[in-house]
Amino acid sequence: MVTISATFGAGGAVVGPAVAGRLGLPFVDRAIPERVAGEIGCTLEEALAHDGRAESGIGRILAGAARLPNVAMGGIDVYLPDRAIVPPEEFVEHTERVIHRTAESGGVLLGRAAVVVLAGRPDVLHVRLDGPRARRLELAAAEMPGPGQGSGAPGRDVERMLDGNDRARTAYVKHFYGADPADPRLYHLVIDTTRLPASTAVDLIVTAARAC
Repeated sequence: MVTISATFGAGGAVVGPAVAGRLGLPFVDRAIPERVAGEIGCTLEEALAHDGRAESGIGRILAGAARLPNVAMGGIDVYLPDRAIVPPEEFVEHTERVIHRTAESGGVLLGRAAVVVLAGRPDVLHVRLDGPRARRLELAAAEMPGPGQGSGAPGRDVERMLDGNDRARTAYVKHFYGADPADPRLYHLVIDTTRLPASTAVDLIVTAARAC
């Protein structure tokens, strides 16, 4: 089992699936909000609004999401209790259950504060992907070309996206777990993926995972 914590622009969405493929394990990312939505009966959009990586981050987490009387998940109608609000803590609790189930079966899990949730398990490798803000901005801008991009400097939209995502992810972990996701002591391996190619990062993680 491998958990990967990645800041915006650090290549988590590229490195994670590649590591999973090399290890022959499932990659779990956006599947968790969808599973949680199925369990607690809120729509996928509402679950993503709770997601620590949503642009409005902690504000939406604390606001909660309104339930609907009935929703369809994967074509199956789900009956919901007569409660108007999904408390943030309930969403986090159900997310943690999915994380623990993933750990039991094995997988590569990106985000979800899994490094904290699974901190006590000796069979899990915890990895952090990060890099200086300026270089992450360059990489993010290169991956998301648009108006103002390609001129040698990231556009304001990319800057706002990076800063908003960084704040949201940090706020999620700090609020619910009292931890700083940037603390290197949480991880077995910290990689600057703005300096090392993604393929090198994948090699390092795979080697470390097989050595655990």
